[in-house]
Formats: sequence, C-alpha cells, structure tokens
Amino acid sequence: MIDEFDKKILQHVQRNNLLTSAQLSDLVGLSPTSIQRRLSKLRASKVIEADIAVVSPKAAGRPLMMLVAVELARERSDIIDRFKRAVRDRAEVMSAYYVTGETDFMLIVSARDMADYEAFTRDFFYNNADIKGFKTTVVMDRIKASFSLPF
Repeated sequence: MIDEFDKKILQHVQRNNLLTSAQLSDLVGLSPTSIQRRLSKLRASKVIEADIAVVSPKAAGRPLMMLVAVELARERSDIIDRFKRAVRDRAEVMSAYYVTGETDFMLIVSARDMADYEAFTRDFFYNNADIKGFKTTVVMDRIKASFSLPF
C-alpha cells in the first residue's frame, strides 16, 4: 500500500530519478535511511517499474516519430501474442499499446527519415500476413513525453 510519504517520494523521483536520499529526505521530511528503505520497497514491489533516461530523438539521429494504428487480420490469442513479441523485438518501436476500438494496437515508432520509416513498414507490416492494415500519423512536434503519474 502506498502511503502519503511514498506518494511524495514518487512525485519527486518521477521528475528527477537522480535525486540522492539526502535530497529526497529534505523534500519529503524523512531520514535518508527511511527514504532508501522506501525506495527499495517501491522497486521490489514494482511500483517503480524502471529507472530510465529520456534520450533526445534528434540527438540519437532518429528525429522522425510516427503514431501507427495497427489492425490485425484476425483476433486470435496466438496472433495477438505473436504480434506483441514482434513489437518487443523491434528497436524502432518506442512504445506499444494493445487497445480497444477500431484498431488493435497503437505504436510509437522512431525513424531517421521517411526512407528509413518506409523500409521499416515494408519489413514489419507488409511482410506480416497477420496484419490487415495500418495507418500512420507523423508527429510534427513532441509537446510532452512523460511516464509521470499524478499523485
């Protein structure tokens, strides 16, 4: 169970995961030892799922981002599971969501340029008989990128 101190810790860690226990101690009002114990517990219980760094797509040479709606040819558990595995194996796919509605999956895909994205679509979508179709929306400007949750 997450208490009010845990929520305060999570608020700060979501914004800056490089804060030291001493810095968090000042912000939250607990001892550094207590902060460390709580962080360990939050990580062990998977409340904190990952310690990640946000890398600039432009600096990484992959400035182009697309939102891709994917519709599978059939909705069978083996096809869904196979597609999920394929998505996890592709570095170009930054995020993926299994969704309800008119489409089955929403992907966030990065590319160096349009030729790079076209090569990805040919290899990943057109060569996959399980895919009925896909629609691409090109991102013109990334306004916000976050995994932070409100507390």
